Amino acid sequence: MSLIVQKYGGTSVGTPERIINVAKRILETKEAGHQVVAVVSAMSGVTNRLIELADQVTGEGKPTEREMDVLLATGEQTTIALTAMALNSMGAEAVSLTGAQAGIETDGVHTKARISNISPEGVHEMLDEGKIVILAGFQGKTADGKITTLGRGGSDLTAIAMAAAIDADLCQIFTDVDGVYTCDPRVVPDAKKIDEISYDEMLEMASSGTKVMQSRSVEFAKKFGVRFEVRSSLNNNPGTLVREESMSMESVVIRGVSLEREQAKVTISGVNDLPGTAGKIFGAVAEANILVDMIVQNVSVKQTGKTDISFTVHRDDVEKAEAALTPVLAELGNGVTIRARDGIAKLSVVGIGMRSHSGVAAEMFEALSNAGINIEMISTSEIKITVTVSEEQIDEAAKVMHAAFGLAEA
Repeated sequence: MSLIVQKYGGTSVGTPERIINVAKRILETKEAGHQVVAVVSAMSGVTNRLIELADQVTGEGKPTEREMDVLLATGEQTTIALTAMALNSMGAEAVSLTGAQAGIETDGVHTKARISNISPEGVHEMLDEGKIVILAGFQGKTADGKITTLGRGGSDLTAIAMAAAIDADLCQIFTDVDGVYTCDPRVVPDAKKIDEISYDEMLEMASSGTKVMQSRSVEFAKKFGVRFEVRSSLNNNPGTLVREESMSMESVVIRGVSLEREQAKVTISGVNDLPGTAGKIFGAVAEANILVDMIVQNVSVKQTGKTDISFTVHRDDVEKAEAALTPVLAELGNGVTIRARDGIAKLSVVGIGMRSHSGVAAEMFEALSNAGINIEMISTSEIKITVTVSEEQIDEAAKVMHAAFGLAEA
């Protein structure tokens, strides 16, 4: 008998009919001889409706993050109860558990808490009694009992973390797509599903625009060696297995192409090229809780000792970045200016095969040049190359990259 953790997202449980279908799939897994823990999200649209309700009752005020956690946690609680009811009506013995009841303990940061510990003894007891455990994703509790939520992608993290805690044989992430693709099929129609991918490749793709999994869930899986499969809840097609890398994976130079829209470039011009300058800039940005991705510093002008520093943020964070940096400009010297421009997007190619194959960057830049697509910024890691291009050209750029590396034949 193996132990399987399954996670079902909001679209998979978006209607009563889909909840019944999910319950049937869970029961089939149980009847095949497996112990099952099913992690479920709130029904699609419920979280947004709860946020709207909070806005309506607070008017121009802002609800406290503590109360938002209490409110949003009810979305998953509704789904676990309905899923357990559906299973019990089918003759199964299922029990629903909130994150707190399942022993998921977090730090005290409301709306984006991190899991600090899981005490899975109660879950093991229920499984040993032959029960199916239906677990609320996205939530936990602090050491002193306060309800917390884990932020975006929290249900994936719940599933991966619980799989690690109970030493599951497999974790299955059920979603509304068949797996991880070489590129977004809505952008590149001939994109292919990837059969298996390494943690590092999945992590790079998740951080550079692929929305199938959140990066911190992949980080957790890698840290604790949790093999997981991304597959569709709407059919029985095999999905994409995410696992530790193997020698055979290195033969594929580029595993996939990711794109991320709605980016902006912030440039601070005329700063002194001295130690501590970058620390002041990015310290202010960090204090404002703004995520920075690509960073480029120009070579300083010898005569003046001045340089420019550019970085990318999400378009929605531009005003926050400017507000955080404006007080710092005076500290950086006379003539320092800040400007921001949106309308850019990030394009990334990812593959662990880059470690043992040269010329990937040259091939990428040449293909984009031949297509008349201008590159503004470049960032590299051991297994990823990212560039920024005009948002108007991002779809064409993705198609060019997909073709240049032969991913349609993958």
